[in-house]
Amino acid sequence: MAASYSYLTLLLKRIPTPHPALARELKSASLTGGAVIGQFAPQLGWSNDQAAVLVRWTGAPGDLAAVTGASAVAGADVQWLAPTIRPADDALPVATGGIYVHRWFEVDAGAADEFVTLSGEGWQRFEATFETRIFGLLRAEPTDMDRDRGSARFLLLTWYASHQVWEDSRDPTTEAMQIFARRQQLTKRSWAASTRLIPAPTT
Repeated sequence: MAASYSYLTLLLKRIPTPHPALARELKSASLTGGAVIGQFAPQLGWSNDQAAVLVRWTGAPGDLAAVTGASAVAGADVQWLAPTIRPADDALPVATGGIYVHRWFEVDAGAADEFVTLSGEGWQRFEATFETRIFGLLRAEPTDMDRDRGSARFLLLTWYASHQVWEDSRDPTTEAMQIFARRQQLTKRSWAASTRLIPAPTT
């Protein structure tokens, strides 16, 4: 059975150093059949009291109370995601340095497979050209609104060595961006934020 994922967008309480406090709680969080594989703090595009947590399930998704009920958490929104051509079941985010960009895409549901195929084609050239790594492209479980709009939603999670690398990678003349331009034609809208990965505490 392929892994599945929960992506939690958290509102943190006004406490001293909330992101390290959350990291300490998540280190000992008990998630039957699941594990926290990434905690992300905002840089650009989110408010300073937001965070994201990615949980991977090796079986049926379970209870997320250990995350949503953490003492640093004031509120939580949960999205259920399925991997596409990435991530692999054992993939882990890069642990040190750089930034992670979380980019959501809304595309026509009938174009979802083509969107994934174009993404995979572009990644080969993209990663060969820039200091970057695609962690995964994950498809969100459709909501009633998605069905009404005839849409599919995807989360693209990408590591860049820096914001400058992100800026350089926007060059429209590269082979990768020419492929992504075709992907953009399938996209109804997209939105993104940059973050840093919070490493798990060592003590």
